[in-house]
Amino acid sequence: MQNAKAIETALKNLGIESPAAVRYNLLPEELVEATLCKDQGVLADSGALCVSTGKFTGRSPQDRFIVEDEVSKDRVDWNAINKPFDGADYDKLRAKLVKYFDGKEIYVRDVQACADPEYRTNLRIVTEYPWSNLFVYNMFLRMNEEELAQFDPEWTVLCAPGFEADVETDHTRQPNFSIINFGKKEVLVGGSGYTGEIKKGVFAVLNFELPAFRDLLTMHCSANVGKDGDAAVFFGLSGTGKTTLSADPNRSLIGDDEHGWGENGIFNFEGGCYAKTIDLTREKEPEIFDAIKHGAILENIGFFPNTRTVDYEDSTVTLNTRVSYPIYHIDNIVEPSMAGHPKNIFFLTADAFGALPPISKLTPGQAMYHFISGYTSKVAGTEVGIDEPVKTFSACFGAPFMPLHPTEYARMLGERMEKYGVNVWLINTGWTGGPYGVGTRIKLKYTRAMITDALEGRLDNVEYEQEPVFGLHIPKECPGVPSELLNPRNTWADKDAYDYRANKMAKAFIDNFRKFEDGADEEMMAAAPRVIETV
Repeated sequence: MQNAKAIETALKNLGIESPAAVRYNLLPEELVEATLCKDQGVLADSGALCVSTGKFTGRSPQDRFIVEDEVSKDRVDWNAINKPFDGADYDKLRAKLVKYFDGKEIYVRDVQACADPEYRTNLRIVTEYPWSNLFVYNMFLRMNEEELAQFDPEWTVLCAPGFEADVETDHTRQPNFSIINFGKKEVLVGGSGYTGEIKKGVFAVLNFELPAFRDLLTMHCSANVGKDGDAAVFFGLSGTGKTTLSADPNRSLIGDDEHGWGENGIFNFEGGCYAKTIDLTREKEPEIFDAIKHGAILENIGFFPNTRTVDYEDSTVTLNTRVSYPIYHIDNIVEPSMAGHPKNIFFLTADAFGALPPISKLTPGQAMYHFISGYTSKVAGTEVGIDEPVKTFSACFGAPFMPLHPTEYARMLGERMEKYGVNVWLINTGWTGGPYGVGTRIKLKYTRAMITDALEGRLDNVEYEQEPVFGLHIPKECPGVPSELLNPRNTWADKDAYDYRANKMAKAFIDNFRKFEDGADEEMMAAAPRVIETV
């Protein structure tokens, strides 16, 4: 354990000169108590700590910046997500933020990222709130006293939700901000209590450094492993079922959200899970439901009247209600969070337009194409202002956290697919028989059955048919799933309407991919869908 004098000296080196008190690596129980004493949270009847993250109940990707310096300027894929920030402006803003900590009780935690010791990264995270520090405890790798005694931080995160930037003088977009400085190995988070900013700031760091300097493929995905050691990876944007489908009672969870794939196989970056809780039930997601107990943090939830029982259907504050918990709250986990090379990779999409099949097998070229595309759709009611389905493309199924050009991650994926003989599947967890409002959502039991069949090799020797627009290979049979469900065109009463929708979807893919063409190779481009008729 680091002694108090060492921590005090380290904080002064960061510019934090005179905090009122420093709380170092407190136990979860102590952090819960501190939160309650400060009236910053309440306990649910499950024992979980319930907090409000304030104005921000989700990430603010438009307010994430990267300092443009010698490390980043020629490597970062500068775009609307990866926005440059001036180094001199960073220094001035940082000086104000560390000054803000003076006179305040602050919480310091030393943790690690990356389960594989070869890629282990040391993090020191300083937070204004005790529950932010508990989130850090939950989400990253925890160390024993011997490890802490030898700890030397590589990266520092400074998180002050109560500190706001001056837009005019600090040159941020809004008073809230998240800024990564690769040269100084720091992340600043200010003006937002949403804990996901800490998590995603760290993972953006790893998603830059490990591929660029260590030849490690970093992946925004979940992963699990079967009893025979067969690992599987699940990519998918919010609402596609990534967390749900990877929490399989017959397989052990490696991790929920961020992984690396190196020479030894795959491994988890984090030490916990950060899951959506809207409409959560024990019946649908028993592993997540039962993980919500003492030590877990529930964000922005509501209660049933006059109780401390959480109403998971309550979206009064936000649809993005969340829970964080350490991975050991789940019984069926792998320790350490590592496995060999995956045998199967699943790209999950919730297609609200009913155009994509519920399961299809991808060629390496198609896999890279769909990986770069990162398609899903948002449906009415999920966000303010959305009153009809909206197509969403997020490169590598996690564009806000990928500082390099998407084709760099795709090439690394394609190389590993071919080297290790990996099957890649496109899974539609969205609609069939018509678009949202007309068709029906594909039943979870069918999706689980299709994934299980793929994992257990029951789709290795079945007959496939190739649909004409996307070129996808659709199995003609899948045990436990009605055969008529497998080809989406068969589920539509109006076949012409399906053809129109499929071609319109293909055009959207092609239009979206244009911005990646300069970095794409022939194999990727050959996998593009074909628009058969004018739409």
